[in-house]
Amino acid sequence: MAPNVTTVEEITDSLHQGLDLAKLGKEQGRYLVYPDKKASYPELEPFEHKDRGLRGDPKKASIYDNATKIFDVTPHIGTEIHGIQLSQLTETQKDDLALLVAERGVLVFRDQDINVDQGLEFGKSFGPLHVHSTFGHPPGYPEVHVVYYDENSVEREYLDATTQTEQWHNDVSYEEQPPSVTLLKMTLVPPTGGDTMFASSYAAYDRLSPSMQKFLEGLQAKHSAQRQFDEANAQNHVIRRTHVESIHPVIRTHPVTGWKALYVQPEFTTSIVGLSKHESDAILQLLFNHISAGYDFQVRLKWEVWDNRTTFHNPIFDYLDVAPRHGWRVTPQAEKPYFDPNSKSKKQADREARAARKQ
Repeated sequence: MAPNVTTVEEITDSLHQGLDLAKLGKEQGRYLVYPDKKASYPELEPFEHKDRGLRGDPKKASIYDNATKIFDVTPHIGTEIHGIQLSQLTETQKDDLALLVAERGVLVFRDQDINVDQGLEFGKSFGPLHVHSTFGHPPGYPEVHVVYYDENSVEREYLDATTQTEQWHNDVSYEEQPPSVTLLKMTLVPPTGGDTMFASSYAAYDRLSPSMQKFLEGLQAKHSAQRQFDEANAQNHVIRRTHVESIHPVIRTHPVTGWKALYVQPEFTTSIVGLSKHESDAILQLLFNHISAGYDFQVRLKWEVWDNRTTFHNPIFDYLDVAPRHGWRVTPQAEKPYFDPNSKSKKQADREARAARKQ
C-alpha cells in the first residue's frame, strides 16, 4: 500500500489525537504521512543529558520486588520481566529501569497495555524524543517511528539485495546525540518469524584481544545517514534536516555503568578517521564480522525496551511472504558519545565485583 502524503500544516500539528495504531496497522497497513516542505522540521539542537539511571538503586528493588517473574535470557544480554506495566511505572521504577537496561542491554516486558500516548510520556522520561529525518509517521505523531513491513513493502528491493549480516545497527547513530533507552511496542506479529536479534556491544568489546582493544580506543569513526537520504530522494520524500553525518568514538563509555562498548556497525558506520580507505575498510569489516558472528553475546527476541548505546540490533525479515508485522517505536536522545580512558570493560567490572563479594 502506497503511503499517504499530508500537508505541512497537518504534519506540524502535534496535538495527539489518541490514535489507535494497532487498529490502523491492521486495517490500513502502511498508514504513514510525510511533510511536503523541509521547513516543517528544525535542525536538532544540542542539549545536556543526565541519565536517570545514575539515580537507580543498584538492587533495582522497585523492579525486582514488584515483578511476578524476572530472569536473564542469556548471560550477556536480555532480561525478561513479567507482572509490570510500563504504562504505570513510578519515577523510582523508571530510574531503576534505566539502570537495569544500561546493564543488561535489552529488557522484554510481556503482555503490555501501553498505548502510543503513554509510550510518548514514557520516552520523554529518558530524553528529548527524536524525529526521524526521512521516515514517515502517524498523523500528528512526528515522534513515533512506525515499523510496518509486508510482502509489498517498498524497502523489499533493498532487503533482497543485502544479507542479514549487513543490517546490524544502532538506531540513527549518525546524529550528534544518538538515542538511549528505546521502546518498541509490537501490535501485529506474524504467526512465526519477525523477531529482532540483539548483540551486546559490551561483550563485543570484551571479546576483542587486548592489543585490538588498545588499538581501537581513542579512534573515531564516521556515521552517515546518506543511504537513508538517498532512499528518501528515490521515493520523492522530503528530507527534513540537512545533517548527514557525525564523528563518534569507536569505543564509547556508557555514562551509567562506566563500561566500554564497541560503537561501529555496518548500517551507518562508513570509515575510521585517520586511516587510509584500505586500512579503514579492513578494520571495519573485521569488526562487522566480529559482531555478526558473536553468537555467544546475541539474543533473539520479540517486544522489547533496549539501550541503543550498548546494543546492536538486527530485524529478521523472514516473514515478508507469511504475514505483515506492525509496531511503533519511541526513541529518546541522549548524550554525545564519548570515550573515557579510565572506564572499565564489563568483564573487568564483573571480575572486581565477584572479588569484592568474597571479601
